[in-house]
Amino acid sequence: MKTLVIVTHPNIETSVVNKRWIEELRKYPDKYTVHDLHKAYPDEKINVEKEQQRIEAHDKLIFQFPLYWFNSPPLLKKWLDEVFTYGWAYGSKSDKLRNRKIALAVTAGGSERDYNEDGKFHYGLDRVLSPFEMTFLYCNADYRSFHAFYGTEIETVGSTDYLKRLDISSQSYIEFIENM
Repeated sequence: MKTLVIVTHPNIETSVVNKRWIEELRKYPDKYTVHDLHKAYPDEKINVEKEQQRIEAHDKLIFQFPLYWFNSPPLLKKWLDEVFTYGWAYGSKSDKLRNRKIALAVTAGGSERDYNEDGKFHYGLDRVLSPFEMTFLYCNADYRSFHAFYGTEIETVGSTDYLKRLDISSQSYIEFIENM
């Protein structure tokens, strides 16, 4: 079965990293289904049944998004609230997410140094993303951590170092998913 990658980026056209990750995923259409929530739901009226069926048709699930105020873009929160329903995602009779491998792929504006207890934000990205981990664990899913690209707001996008990091990150993203 394929991996479903749910992309939630309100400005994907101007994105560098998230757009590049999508391009990399689309090289392998037999392995990855890329589902862009902003394109699918510009009016934010989510078809819950369709989304649940889409998840059920895949054995791995990745949520890909840029950090927004140390959280996800609002549409992803809305999607989670509406799609992860009682009786389907959680509850005594739910099993649709049980043991399903789920991971995150995030971009962060700050540097990797910023995301530690001695850094600017005093917390590691694992702690920032812990509400997602707790959600997936509550649904009895098999949470597999995250893949991250740091420094999207502090580095010069076209610089040689940035492009090199982007190439490495794109390849390691594919490896991360394959090794889930």
